[in-house]
Amino acid sequence: MFKGAANLNMDAKGRLAVPAKHREALFAQSGGELVLTAHSHPCLLLYPASAWEPIQSKIMSLSSFDKKSAALQRRLVGYAEDINLDGAGRMLISPVLRELAGLEKEVMLVGQGSHFELWSKQAWLKQNQEAINEDGEFDMPSELEGFSL
Repeated sequence: MFKGAANLNMDAKGRLAVPAKHREALFAQSGGELVLTAHSHPCLLLYPASAWEPIQSKIMSLSSFDKKSAALQRRLVGYAEDINLDGAGRMLISPVLRELAGLEKEVMLVGQGSHFELWSKQAWLKQNQEAINEDGEFDMPSELEGFSL
């Protein structure tokens, strides 16, 4: 399970070092074989290859004649790239995906259980601020009414 947020620096070639605790888990789950793709939000999704395969199968089972399904297929599968962690635990993010998510030097790696999200630090801070309502609290989805922490 991937959790926590890390502020990372991407080098000029688009390489990003994965923190050691996550690197070990990614090697254990998939031998360092990963899939990086676009999200509908201004970020990227990073999955161990084994976790991505059933998601891709489900998406591709949708009708390409349906406009919403086709748009989802183009976004998630069309931008998907197979990547590998190198010996130093770094991954290379392609120029296309860097541009799509607005990734520059400062990048946030955010655990989401089965996968990670990669955000530009600016976009991460902006979306966090926008999620707070006038009362200074996060707006909870209706599915969590009555839920307490």
